[in-house]
Amino acid sequence: MTIKKRFNLIYQKFFSDDTKRKSETIILIIAIASFLIHLTVIYLVDFGIISLNKTSDLLKNPISAIYTPFSFILVYEVYLLIHYLPQSFTTYISKQYEIITLIIIRRLFKDLSSLTLSDEWFKIKYDLQFTYDLAASILLFFLIYLFLKHSKKVYRNEEKDERHHNGIAKFIKLKKVLAVFLVLVIIIVAVYSLQHWLIDVISPSAATGVSFKNINNIFFEQFFTILIIADVILLLFSFFHTDEFHKVIRNSGFIISTILIRLSFSVSGLLSTLLIVSSIIFGLLILVIHNKFEAYNSSNNNNT
Repeated sequence: MTIKKRFNLIYQKFFSDDTKRKSETIILIIAIASFLIHLTVIYLVDFGIISLNKTSDLLKNPISAIYTPFSFILVYEVYLLIHYLPQSFTTYISKQYEIITLIIIRRLFKDLSSLTLSDEWFKIKYDLQFTYDLAASILLFFLIYLFLKHSKKVYRNEEKDERHHNGIAKFIKLKKVLAVFLVLVIIIVAVYSLQHWLIDVISPSAATGVSFKNINNIFFEQFFTILIIADVILLLFSFFHTDEFHKVIRNSGFIISTILIRLSFSVSGLLSTLLIVSSIIFGLLILVIHNKFEAYNSSNNNNT
């Protein structure tokens, strides 16, 4: 069997429609089971049947049990992001935006257990952060809708399509190789993050230099760092099939958008939320201006 055939076999194993359906079913089963287990643990701790770290926000309120299944849903979203990478670059970017929005939604469920219902709502740190995240989730939902709407706009230029056909085909092959590589790397990072988080929970004194003070950052801080590297690789190789200014700016802009998301994990509070919102606004504006360039170029080429 040739290397090409072996690679195609591996790619199909990871990204076929059958694998996608099976992964979705498995994740849903795990998500439901994890929710029931988390809910059971909360009540067992509450009734004093078992003794755990009750100071954890995830063990204070039954609503926080939703945090666990959301974590597994996010894992599936990560898979979908890689799945769509060879097919559509804008869909790949939109999946990044969907993942960070779901992280905020997941954080809302966790923070519900820390809310203090009083007249001093806007003076309490956790209540303020909950308000910021609540407003941000609605805004991000709308921004993603706009991004997807503009990403569907296609401007045809037959001469240009034919001229770049071979280059695009090679670029798609590169994205398939990158997708397979990303799956392997992300599996390693996920196992590594889970292992060190468990060590940190079970025996904090045995933790080995990896800080998990913010549970929302586990895995995803490293994940978005990997995405930045992947985006830079895609940008560099994109020059083999196009050197058009507006496409270079679009791809570069998407990298900046991903970097802003990654930076949001390094800070907390309102600044973190603002970085996430600004990253998607920036990506949306880049896409809108790119489409204006496409429409202008398409109109000029069709008139000549």
